[in-house]
Formats: sequence, structure tokens, C-alpha cells
Amino acid sequence: MIEIKNRFRGFLPVVVDVETGGFNAATDALLEIAACVIEMDEKGRLIPGDLIMRHVEPFEGANLEPAALEFNGIRPDHPLRLAVPEKEALRDVFQPVRRRLRETGCKRAVLVGHNPTFDLSFLNAAVARTDFKRNPFHPFSSFDTATLGGLAYGQTVLARAVQAAGLEWNQSEAHSARYDTERTAELFCAVVNRWNELGGLDPATLATS
Repeated sequence: MIEIKNRFRGFLPVVVDVETGGFNAATDALLEIAACVIEMDEKGRLIPGDLIMRHVEPFEGANLEPAALEFNGIRPDHPLRLAVPEKEALRDVFQPVRRRLRETGCKRAVLVGHNPTFDLSFLNAAVARTDFKRNPFHPFSSFDTATLGGLAYGQTVLARAVQAAGLEWNQSEAHSARYDTERTAELFCAVVNRWNELGGLDPATLATS
């Protein structure tokens, strides 16, 4: 049986989505982060695992662009937001990822995202800003569901790719880290599983240890 540690050359796919106060990872606030570890069932099919999500307090001096807040609907000062400091949010997200790395024998987590350069840049900036020492993610490698959606379904917009894959999409819930992570995880699994069903992967080419 194929194990997930062999499927992606020792990488453990983890879907990540962030919501932010702008587009500049160095200056703009990280406001939400969600992560979903991808699992493999006994038949070798990928399935979304548990999801963890945290609201994040803007770091001291962080920029908050009004247009970004209008787009994602986040009110950073809302009293019921229950946001935590960046380092605490990173710890809460990274701990279960590191645990699954140990349990699966994978060497490193690889960020899966829709246009993941954006998410990875904010993740790396928060890690550097908080001097976080045990980041399980590869610093620059990633899997892009925009590319995979374009390949498999001819769609690069997340909502359209999800719908083309026959999955549910609720526009009113979009642009929250939790919802976008859930749908991106489903899309990633759908593409990889469909590729395997079509005979695109030769198990003989995979490492067995």
C-alpha cells in the first residue's frame, strides 16, 4: 500500500489559507490563518484531515488597508473575535502539523494553497517576526491548486474550480480562512485522486521506504 510519505517525496501536504490586512507580507497584518493536514486512506486516496483555524491579533505597527478589510469582512477590533498573538497562532497551527510529520514519517510539510505564494509569504513573515524556531513548512516549495485546477478543470479561480470538480461552493462563506481552506483541501484531493484514477501515477515509480 502506498503511504503518504512516499506519495510526495517525503512531503506532507498541508492546505493553508490566510486572511490579511493587505498584500504586503512585511508591513500588513496577518488576521486569520487556517490549516488542514491532508491524509491518505487505506485505498491510497487523499482526504482532508482535521482543520485548525485562529484569528490573529495585528502585530504592533501593522498596516490595515481599508480595501482589504472590506473584501474579507474582518473587523480586527471586534470584541468577540477572540484573536490571539501571532506566535500563539503559529504554535497552535504548527503543533498538529509537526505531530503528523512524526506519525507519517514525512520529512517536511509543504504548503498547499490557491496561489500559495501569497499565503507562504505571510506565513514566512510571521515566523521571522516572532522568531519562531520550529516551522515545519518548507520555506519556498508549495503546491498550487490554481495551477492544478487549470490543468484538471480549465478553471483557475477557486470558486469555479471547486464547482467544476463537482464540489459545493457557498459564496457567502468565501474569503474566510476556514472556508477557503476547506474548499481548497477538497479541490486538491479531488485533482490528485482523479489523476490516479485515470492511471496517471505508476506506483512503481514511488519510493517504498
